[in-house]
Amino acid sequence: MATDLTAPRTTARPDVASIQRRTLWLLFTTQIIGGIGVTIGIAVGALLAARIAGTAMAGVAQSAGVVGAALLAVPVTRIMARSGRRPGLVVAYAVGAAGGVLVVLAAVTRWVPMLLLGMLLFGGGTAANLQARYTAVDLAEPARRGRQLSLIVWATTIGAVAAPNFAALADRVTTGWGLPALAGPFAFSSVAFVLAAVVLLGLLRPDPLLTARRLVAADAPAVGGPVGGAPAAAPVGVRAPRGAGMRAAWSVVRGRPAARLGIAAVAVGHLVMVAVMAMTPVRLGESYADADVLRLVGIVLSLHIAGMYAFSPVVGWLTDRLGRRAVILGGVGLLLAACAVAGTAGHHTPRLSVGLVLLGLGWSGTMVAGSTLLSESVPAGVRPSVQGLSDLIMGLAGAGAAVVSGFVMQFASYPVLTLLAAVAVVPLVALALRPVPTGAPDEEG
Repeated sequence: MATDLTAPRTTARPDVASIQRRTLWLLFTTQIIGGIGVTIGIAVGALLAARIAGTAMAGVAQSAGVVGAALLAVPVTRIMARSGRRPGLVVAYAVGAAGGVLVVLAAVTRWVPMLLLGMLLFGGGTAANLQARYTAVDLAEPARRGRQLSLIVWATTIGAVAAPNFAALADRVTTGWGLPALAGPFAFSSVAFVLAAVVLLGLLRPDPLLTARRLVAADAPAVGGPVGGAPAAAPVGVRAPRGAGMRAAWSVVRGRPAARLGIAAVAVGHLVMVAVMAMTPVRLGESYADADVLRLVGIVLSLHIAGMYAFSPVVGWLTDRLGRRAVILGGVGLLLAACAVAGTAGHHTPRLSVGLVLLGLGWSGTMVAGSTLLSESVPAGVRPSVQGLSDLIMGLAGAGAAVVSGFVMQFASYPVLTLLAAVAVVPLVALALRPVPTGAPDEEG
């Protein structure tokens, strides 16, 4: 780390394009591996919790995973701000692997507190997957940020679309080893997280965030200079400033309307997606026997995850071409359509599947465009902390939605749940329609 942050300015400028290509390919590979681990857990988590503790607790268990991803974003981004992206991503995957092991033990012992703790830590895999998208834009050219961020989001498709269908296979294999039903997929998830962590630890060199800071420091004399006889200001983001935690991040976001819109788009899109998606397996369980539920959940969630990730390169291209706010508004429209289709599907599984695909597409629009807008709207020195704040807010919003969704399903119905999710989108429309500066203030300065 000392070499990256304190290298003298006479050091030869690194080949940024080569480093970025290497970083993107490495992140692409680990997103596939991590996506398998995360999605297998999502596919069976609610069903396992419902078997152990009841339907209402299914939402609580799902929310524990979301809360875990949100809370882990704080220490993970603090590690990144201090030491770079590599150690932060490795720690997040390691915590996710430990969580998967605890979920397996909870299934064996049927101990609910251990299940909730395991799901909380399992969120580390999600935290790593989410932070990888920001890692992709540390060295990206401004005109290509949306596309390169979306490439990493899209990489998850390859593992995530197939993962729910592997859940049944993993379950059959591990029940032969004596594990309870639905526990085996979490064992497979832990192995995937460990593999992703090992690959990143060994190969994510040089660290893209530390390299970006080094370039800021090297370029400072060219962009700085005295103005009106006054000395040039120190370059923003050469190194992570002391106290660049959540409080400093919130201070920066409050003064930047574009950053606020970026966080709101990511959080609201995730809230709606989690609320509807988390209870869809339970909805299917109301209509089909146990022998068919896992197969149908695998098909429906595969289509949903394809909507989330498969078209993200197109979403990224549109984000760069049409602008961040336009794509955010398009994502909002898709989320509203998804709630209408899924909520009126009844027990018609093909129509429900269409609703879940639209839900994934809407999430992709708000996630890619919101993340890109946020990343380019804050100074480099506090960027990891602001990104961590965004993931924290996003995770807490999703966690609240997951908790509420379980109780809405138990005491009302799935159509009521989709109606409430649609209402939650409305404030984002007003915020997105307000004119805001979309450029990066630190670059404009």
